[in-house]
Amino acid sequence: MTKETYDALIVGARCAGAATALQLARSGAKVLLIDSARAGSDTMSTHALMRGAVMLLERWGLAAPLRAAGTPLIARTSFIYGPEVFDIDLRPEHGVEALMAPRRFLLDRMLAEAAAEAGAELRFETSCTGLIQDAQGRVVGARLAFPDGGIREVSAGLVIGADGKRSRVARLVGAEGTRQAQHTVACAYQYVSGLPNRGFRWHFAEGAAGGIIPTNDGASCAFVALPERAAAELRSAPLQELAARHMPVMAEDMAGAEPVEARVIFAGLKGYMRRCAGPGWALVGDASWFRDPITAHGITDAFRDSELLVEAVKTGTLGRYEAQRDHLSLPIFDLSDRIASFDWSLGDLAGLHKQLNRAMKANQGWIAGARDEVRRVA
Repeated sequence: MTKETYDALIVGARCAGAATALQLARSGAKVLLIDSARAGSDTMSTHALMRGAVMLLERWGLAAPLRAAGTPLIARTSFIYGPEVFDIDLRPEHGVEALMAPRRFLLDRMLAEAAAEAGAELRFETSCTGLIQDAQGRVVGARLAFPDGGIREVSAGLVIGADGKRSRVARLVGAEGTRQAQHTVACAYQYVSGLPNRGFRWHFAEGAAGGIIPTNDGASCAFVALPERAAAELRSAPLQELAARHMPVMAEDMAGAEPVEARVIFAGLKGYMRRCAGPGWALVGDASWFRDPITAHGITDAFRDSELLVEAVKTGTLGRYEAQRDHLSLPIFDLSDRIASFDWSLGDLAGLHKQLNRAMKANQGWIAGARDEVRRVA
């Protein structure tokens, strides 16, 4: 049987993979996008899209459909340090007047459907079981397991792993770690109803953090984060009780909230950066690098890196992709690790957040088109 041949095989059809497939397909590439999960499945997330992510959704033509689907607009971000509240009204910049935090089953589905509409072949419940290499060790395709139990080989000019923190593609190509974080938080997430849209509410106290993030269907994603060693505590009490115990102002914010889904526990995982490109392969999203979720920047990073990878593919500069990723990512990676340590006073933390804001603005500048400095990175 003749192998089907693609310009790119992308393993993983969530934020990073579907966004990459969308852009490559729109550029005329023949793309196969697969995911081992069933279509429409959900995943744990803090949901918050920072300005850079909304900028890219606008560019890809998906921001308006997300708003039309009932995703609430976020016009204010509040940082609450103990009893002190700092409200920041969002100002129009880079064409973005409001943020958003869509549910993942909606966001991921829209991205994947847009990729399919652009011409990508989309297959769910399909997994990559192995990679095919030529005599020189270059990745030239993969073995795929389909829902009917069949195994088939496909050829691809580039195999892209967008298959998350425990990426099989990264493991198969031997993508070694290049950087390791020292700290991580444990989080309890829960969807609740009955709260008004007051924008993003980020709460902090000595040894604890939390947030309330308005999302679809009148719900909010609320979370409490504690040091990794306290993961057992997150399982032992309702979210409101945890908030009252560690962040009384957050508990006040949650007055009247009613749980609408069971809690999800993230027990902690230290951030990492991996080698993210080699002969015939590349990684994107959490397969490429992961920063602690306490800074709620993961989706924004995934979108940015999909744009970065597609530009490298289109310009034949894949060898520079990792250096460019690091140039944009290391400040956010390091600041996330410092914040996840909980080794700060509230005054120190406010300073770290200011540094994080500067790093985010640098990323927004790149997304907006100010890329010359990044392109000069070797």
